[in-house]
Amino acid sequence: MKGYMEERAVDAARYIIEYNATVRQTAKKMGISKSTVHKDVTERLQGINPALATEARKVLDKNKSERHIRGGMATKEKYLHEKRK
Repeated sequence: MKGYMEERAVDAARYIIEYNATVRQTAKKMGISKSTVHKDVTERLQGINPALATEARKVLDKNKSERHIRGGMATKEKYLHEKRK
């Protein structure tokens, strides 16, 4: 079982880095919860592959700093879509 968790953590980190993905996108793609993705990438991966963990952390930090912008854009799109109806 432990091998599966390590492999899952590496896969999640690689997906995040390759696609500049958010935790939510990664969780949906892998079929696991957001909290599992977060724990895998921020905690488990540090002991498995610190370099990969650092790269994934950079992407997650960038996404976190931009989330308020994405939220505003999503809200704007929602209301524009409702107006068209």
